[in-house]
Amino acid sequence: MSPLKASEAQLFYATVLNRLTLAGFALLILAFLVYITGILGNYVPLDQVPYYWTQSSHHYLEAAKIHAGWVWVGKIGYGDFLIYVPVAILAGVTIVCYIGVIFKFLKSKENILVVIAILEVLVLMAAASGLLKSGGH
Repeated sequence: MSPLKASEAQLFYATVLNRLTLAGFALLILAFLVYITGILGNYVPLDQVPYYWTQSSHHYLEAAKIHAGWVWVGKIGYGDFLIYVPVAILAGVTIVCYIGVIFKFLKSKENILVVIAILEVLVLMAAASGLLKSGGH
């Protein structure tokens, strides 16, 4: 019995996933260092963070006067909101991988897989956008 071999699309997906995940993780560490050192200053003072740990996310957002959704993008000048950037990047890695794989499927004329991958990208983008109004949005 011969070992299974990964397809070109699978190898591409794995390579992109690995590189973007490592880059996102490195950015996460960097953003955390900016946060804990106070280089940018924080929206919620570091000494008040333990107070918010015991609250639900709803009460935290209300007490800290933060709106849910993509409002954080306008606050990335604060160290505690900068940390969201690498998290968003890590959340979007799958979308980037699928977009790349679409071209591999087009090249190999796997049209059904092209359609499935496009639908997957559309669903993930709709979910990330907050248009579906589910979860924390």
